[in-house]
Amino acid sequence: MKNAVLVTAIAFAVLVSPARSDPYPARPVTLIVPFAAGGPADVLARTLAERMRKPLGQAIIVENVAGAGGSVGVGRIVHAAPDGYTVGIGNWSTHVVNGAMYRLGYDLVDDLEPVTLLPSTPQLIVVSSKVPATNAEELVAWLKTHPASAGTAGGGSAGHVGGLLFQSITKTQFAFVPYRGAGPAMQGLLAGQIDLMLDQVPNSLPHVRDGKIKALAVTSSKRLEAAPEIPTVDEVGLKGLYVSVWYGLWVPKGTLKEVVASLNAAAIAALDSPEMRQRLSALGQHVPSRDHQTAAALADLQKAEIAKWWPIIKAANIKGE
Repeated sequence: MKNAVLVTAIAFAVLVSPARSDPYPARPVTLIVPFAAGGPADVLARTLAERMRKPLGQAIIVENVAGAGGSVGVGRIVHAAPDGYTVGIGNWSTHVVNGAMYRLGYDLVDDLEPVTLLPSTPQLIVVSSKVPATNAEELVAWLKTHPASAGTAGGGSAGHVGGLLFQSITKTQFAFVPYRGAGPAMQGLLAGQIDLMLDQVPNSLPHVRDGKIKALAVTSSKRLEAAPEIPTVDEVGLKGLYVSVWYGLWVPKGTLKEVVASLNAAAIAALDSPEMRQRLSALGQHVPSRDHQTAAALADLQKAEIAKWWPIIKAANIKGE
C-alpha cells in the first residue's frame, strides 16, 4: 500500500512540476535600433538581423525606437525582460557620449549586459578645395594663422567631439558650425562655406574620389581597406587622434550567460560571412578580429571610451537638446 501511495505521489509531482523551458530562442527576437530607419545603425542592424537568423533558428524583427540622441531606445533595452528576446544595437554615441550629455534614467555600464563588439568606422579629416593645405602638417600651420570653421552633424557628434580632441592635440582654434546631420554639413564643405570636417567615411569618400574635397588623414591607427592611400593620424604627426564610431550589441542586465553566448555566436557567424565583410569594407567599416568579438572586449572598450571622452565633453559643456 505504501509503495502504491509513493508511486502515485511521484507521478503527481511530475505532472504538476514546471516543464523544462524550451531551448533559446523559442520565438522571434526583437532587435531595437535607437535611431530612425535608414541611418547607418539601422542599415547595420538589418544586415545583421538577416544573417543572424540562420544560426539562431529564429527571425529577428528590427524595431526603430528613436529619440533624445538614441537614449530612448537604449532605455527600452534597460527596462526589457532579461530573457534574450529584446536585444539592442548601439554605438559610441548612445553608449558613451550620451552619458555625458544627458541625464539618463539608467547607467550605461551597470544596467546593460554586453554581447559582442561589432564593426567600427573611423573619421576622415577632410578639407574644402579652397583650403591650400595638402597634408595635415600644412593644415595645422594654416589653422594657426587663419580664422577657420569646422562643420559638424550637431553638438556631441563624432565630428564635434573629435574636433575638440583635434584642437587639444594641435593647439589650434576654429569655430564649430552645427548642421542638421552629416549630409548638410558636407554640402557646406563642398560649397566652401566651412573649411574642414571630421566626417564619416561613407559620407566623405565619394567626394574625395571625385576630387571635390581633400582627405588628409584617417582617425585610426590602421589605414582603410577601402582607401589605403589615405595616411593614418599617426603617420601625419597627429598621434592619438583616434575617433571611431564603433557598434555593439547589448541585452538587459541579468540575461543568462547561455543566452548571451548564443547571441554572440550568431553575431560572429554573421560577421564571418565574406559577403558581409566585403560590404562593410566598402563602407569604410572595420570588422574587429575574432578575439575582440566578445562581450568582454565590448565592455572593456566602452569603459575605456567613457574615461577618454567624458572629460572632453563635460569640459566643453556639451548638452543634449
